[in-house]
Amino acid sequence: MSSLQTLEGRLNAFDAAERSRALAALLRDHAGALRPAGTNVNMHCHSFFSYNARGFSPSRIAWETGKAGLYAAGLCDFDVLDGLEEFHDAGLRTRQRTTVNVETRAYLKEYAGVDINSPGEQGVTYIMGAGFGCRPAADTPQGREMDGYKQRARRRNEALVLRVNAALPAIAVDYQHDVLPLTPAGGATERHIVLAYIRKSRDVFEHPDKDARFWADVLRKPFEEIVELLADQPAMEEAVRARLVKRGGIGYEAPSAGTFPPVEEFTAWVRACDAIPMTTWLDGTSGGEKDARALLECMRDKGAVALNIIPDRNWNIGDAAARDLKRGKLAEIVAVADAMRQPINIGTEMNRLGLPFVDDLDGEALRPHREVFLRGARIMVGHALLLRYAGFSYAGDKARREFPELEARNAFFEAVGGLPPLDVAGARRLEDLGAEKAYASFRDVARKESA
Repeated sequence: MSSLQTLEGRLNAFDAAERSRALAALLRDHAGALRPAGTNVNMHCHSFFSYNARGFSPSRIAWETGKAGLYAAGLCDFDVLDGLEEFHDAGLRTRQRTTVNVETRAYLKEYAGVDINSPGEQGVTYIMGAGFGCRPAADTPQGREMDGYKQRARRRNEALVLRVNAALPAIAVDYQHDVLPLTPAGGATERHIVLAYIRKSRDVFEHPDKDARFWADVLRKPFEEIVELLADQPAMEEAVRARLVKRGGIGYEAPSAGTFPPVEEFTAWVRACDAIPMTTWLDGTSGGEKDARALLECMRDKGAVALNIIPDRNWNIGDAAARDLKRGKLAEIVAVADAMRQPINIGTEMNRLGLPFVDDLDGEALRPHREVFLRGARIMVGHALLLRYAGFSYAGDKARREFPELEARNAFFEAVGGLPPLDVAGARRLEDLGAEKAYASFRDVARKESA
């Protein structure tokens, strides 16, 4: 019998078959590590298909959320849905509520003159599609558009590498050979690029002192400070990222209207995939976010019907004045979204070391919003279940006809999302029923549970 630690490490293998075998062994030999579902959720977890700070695969995330006893968990990768089937399958095998999202950046022309939630990039907004039931087939319009998002991201990355290479030829990297191998399916991000440069400099300069002197010059920091940074990988990555790729950095290039897809193009694609177009929110302090209602109404007009928040950014802050300001902004956006009947999706991203694994909804900072956040998680899970087994989407025409009032629609999807988690056998029974009977089953059981 392999140890728990060994098998958990194998969950991060780039080989999918090895990950599946490792999860099977964990469930056979270490199932006691899983805890019953509690009341915390993380509906925004990046995996190694885009960037996870610990190199976690979708299976590893599902295993860890099961160990933590989360009520529900959501995968959310940049520009790709490569982990969708694996995450849902791992959720069934570990008996967890799951959903799968995708995140990208888009251009919002109405806010062209202000920052929104991508600091330093006026008019650019992070945006999500939530609750995908399957990956769109490559030969469909939706599949071709999804590939287009991935290819557009790759072109941006390659152009960034060319600019940084020209400025720092001593540590020039090759995108194909130095960056892409850091991810299992080609979904490289800025963070992979930063890691490639850090590794390349270590290989080129060999001796730690030489490496530190190089970065002291590039980052414009004292040698002694760089020595400390090199011993703190997360801090070093953030410092290099700021200097190489962010606004004012060596490789930075200001975006234009053509750099990213228009918001309305992305939300239309999400709807065509039967998923949920979702606004994302940073902390309420930018020019674009200062009026919460105006932003949500603008995004609603573009097709967005839900909101994503990373709560940790709004309360886990050392400076008391900044903390009070951002907690107030958090309360404001939650109140506005709730009044607009928009479900709220929360999570911690997991794309940088030091971020919490899960938000504590019973803690003093988030307790006031606990029920709203849990309601949002249940709605997202309810949508994922209804879409996968009954072809019934929260944002689809059928749901709008059957539940024209948002309050009733939310209540139905929340009731389905609150049902006990499915296992593999339960999923097969629903598949055998077919979409129409599966929908009737969900509807009947949800009504009984709500009675």
